[in-house]
Amino acid sequence: MKQPASDAGPFDLGVEEEYHVVDPHTWELRSKIHPILELDMENGVEDVRAEFLQSQVEAVTRICANVQEVRAEVERMRQDAHHLARDLGMAIMAAGTHPFSPWPEQEVTQGERYAILAHELQDVGRRLIACGLHIHVGIRDPDLRILVMNQMRPFLPFLLALSTSSPFLEGRFTGLHSYRSILLAALPRSGTPPRFDSWDDYQRTMERLLRERILDGPSFVWWDARPSSRYPTLEIRSPDMPTRIEETVCIVAWIQALAVKLTRDPFPYHLHRFVIEASKWQAVRYGLDARIVLPTDESARGVREWVGILLDWLADVAEELDSRQEMAYAHTIASGGTSADRQIQVWHETRDVRAVAAHLVQETEQGL
Repeated sequence: MKQPASDAGPFDLGVEEEYHVVDPHTWELRSKIHPILELDMENGVEDVRAEFLQSQVEAVTRICANVQEVRAEVERMRQDAHHLARDLGMAIMAAGTHPFSPWPEQEVTQGERYAILAHELQDVGRRLIACGLHIHVGIRDPDLRILVMNQMRPFLPFLLALSTSSPFLEGRFTGLHSYRSILLAALPRSGTPPRFDSWDDYQRTMERLLRERILDGPSFVWWDARPSSRYPTLEIRSPDMPTRIEETVCIVAWIQALAVKLTRDPFPYHLHRFVIEASKWQAVRYGLDARIVLPTDESARGVREWVGILLDWLADVAEELDSRQEMAYAHTIASGGTSADRQIQVWHETRDVRAVAAHLVQETEQGL
């Protein structure tokens, strides 16, 4: 097997999870990020960060060498976020969207960055009651970082399909499995990233937009995958926020394995962005029942079928990374459903979006 260059990796991992902050009795969103941040600082942990809306909180892992370390870190940071919220009479909810709280009632977080965003995005930003899972993979060589981003693009709809958790918005069943993706699509500079020829090509593009004052900074780009503006990493941003820890760990394992595989054995051709976006819509609408196109095969296949095919294709890398078990959890997701499927089941049983919210909080806190 062709080995990557010595400066390719180290393919270490950093994970960002975003949670909704809710009232533990009514399950409504609460704009409480500033008290949470103050309490976190008082406790000397400083483990959570603000998001654009005060009803959201972001938790960040330390740098992890493997998915086993990621699991321990996700458990730790969910516990920390849970205890911070509980001490202030709140709870956390891991899901792509909140089932019923209306966006006009949410407050924008204080701070210069959020003021800039609020001014530029207006209601497009204010209506973004959406939480996602962001995974950083360490790739030292910048040209290789761009190559892997180009190669990763067709797999982003597959990763989204495994993670869908946003079928409800403002009290309505939207009919979709990832309405978060629809909210994000309204943002400028979002969706499937364009293909770049090299790191210099990417840098020239960013620098021109910055020079022309069309872009405030590289972090104001919200593609489904992007080079980090702060770290030598590729950041994958397509997944919804999984409700279960096992789902997060599984998706992280897949992304690490794909990054290594695509570094060693890049495909000689690229799927057209239009084809990738068509696959993404399938994932948004149908979740695990989506039919998507991947460069490993000429035929579109269902997500469940792709799980087995891709696990075989990635077997050598999974063995090397010791992540076979975590990646194989995709079979459990494929058979038992994503968070979106479980939410829809609760809604069909109760016709009550508050019951869906209660279910999400309970599932988020399992094992904490």
